[in-house]
Amino acid sequence: MEKKYCIITGANAGIGKASAIELAKKGFHIVMFCRNKEKAEKARQEIAEQSEHPVDLIICDLASQKSIRQAAKQYTQNYDRVDVLLNNAGFIAKQKEKTEDGIESTLAVNHLGPFLLTNLLFELIQKTPNARVVNVSSEAHKYASFDLDNLELDKGYDNMKDYCLSKLCNIMFTHELAKKLKDTSATTYSLHPGVVASNFQDNTHGFLGAIFSLIRPFMISSEKGASTSVFLATDPGVTKFNGKYFEKKTLKKPKSVAYDDTLCHQLWDRSKKMSNLK
Repeated sequence: MEKKYCIITGANAGIGKASAIELAKKGFHIVMFCRNKEKAEKARQEIAEQSEHPVDLIICDLASQKSIRQAAKQYTQNYDRVDVLLNNAGFIAKQKEKTEDGIESTLAVNHLGPFLLTNLLFELIQKTPNARVVNVSSEAHKYASFDLDNLELDKGYDNMKDYCLSKLCNIMFTHELAKKLKDTSATTYSLHPGVVASNFQDNTHGFLGAIFSLIRPFMISSEKGASTSVFLATDPGVTKFNGKYFEKKTLKKPKSVAYDDTLCHQLWDRSKKMSNLK
């Protein structure tokens, strides 16, 4: 049997790390895409020890298009297939800030980063039999308002509104990507992992921060949060749901705009421009 390769962004902690351990146990050769080399190397060793499988690491900062391009190039030079691309990494800025590319940071990391990485690996994904692209979104997308001309929230910025919009973009990207993959054996899915107890909520403040503090005892573990990602990466029965959105391993209906063909196509084209893709 050919070795199967799985790329996981943000695999050094939380549900990314839990997903890496479970997928490695299932026989995938994990390639971590992480920003912080020191933290990632420590996690790489832990994942390898717990899964008893080798794990590789490529440094990739999703806030930097240059770093994403370098990471994708490094991958394509060393690997000849992508069986699973798990776009897992998530981020929420404390305040409005721009990346080195001049793009609002939450949108850059949560949407444009996965968009660019997927497109740079698109040829390998197409060539790999039954490849899958799994995008971690959130039920928070239902609180987003979509305005193609205000993707960076230059008008009415709020860090949680920003996060919700980026998660809506994840589902819209998945919907459009499914169309791009229709003549191949590859499929793609988006998902809500559940409200996971992690350090992710540390950047929330005010009323929402207080809510997170109250519900933290009821949040699920990273292992439970990873279960739907692992399911979508491996289950043979989900391929008929190409482009769809899941929660708790179950097909779920997202906000209606998430499947709007015209808006999803427009978002794709705008994302290409913002990512400097030809």
